[in-house]
Amino acid sequence: MLAVTADRIRVTRPDLVADLDLNSMADLERARTRITDDAARQDAVVVAVVREPDLPRWAAQTCAFALALEPARARAWRRAFTRTLHLAGQPLRLAERFRFARVAPDGSVGWTDPLPEADTLPLRRLLKAFAGTQELSPRAPATVQVPHPFEASAPRCAPRTPVHRDLYYATARVTVAEGLIHLNHLLAEAVMDGLIGPGDRLTLRPVPRLAGYERTFAAARVEADVHRPRTLQIYAALTEEL
Repeated sequence: MLAVTADRIRVTRPDLVADLDLNSMADLERARTRITDDAARQDAVVVAVVREPDLPRWAAQTCAFALALEPARARAWRRAFTRTLHLAGQPLRLAERFRFARVAPDGSVGWTDPLPEADTLPLRRLLKAFAGTQELSPRAPATVQVPHPFEASAPRCAPRTPVHRDLYYATARVTVAEGLIHLNHLLAEAVMDGLIGPGDRLTLRPVPRLAGYERTFAAARVEADVHRPRTLQIYAALTEEL
């Protein structure tokens, strides 16, 4: 798990950790401090306005949003570790006052382009942070297809044969708000790495914990365990092609 976290930091911001080995929790904490200090200088934070998070539909639309980003905006957002602020609200009611890069067809969530944090202040002043304090509930696996975010006549993605992957995510002692954060990072970065594309199928499989799962993961979201300081936990993972 430490290696997964270290690789993400090295790939995303090698300039911040050139002098760190990232082979210990102490080094990882130093890297996190630098990332936090650097965040104020980044000009790429996304605001997601959430009405109601139906996880399978939300996951598919999150991928569509990431796929639709202009390459320069996607690079800036990736450099900021795909930082996203989730606010509670009705995207369709706000569409005349604020510009959204994408709104889900059912109006359940809307995303802004990656913006300087100061530019998001009017929206953040209007809406509260998405609470989602209830624990993620176990549910039956659900399969969704990633929509194509562009007109067929003007695709931005290099065509490839769609694939099918499992998307595991932990539910035990993980709130809905925390789950959105972890899955958002995993899915957005998987899109940028070419692991997820239009037409792909994702089967969401909630499990209490991912520890001990003997699967080959193509990507994983590893973060500090909020209940056990200085311990890492796998919160979500994307399998190799099925």
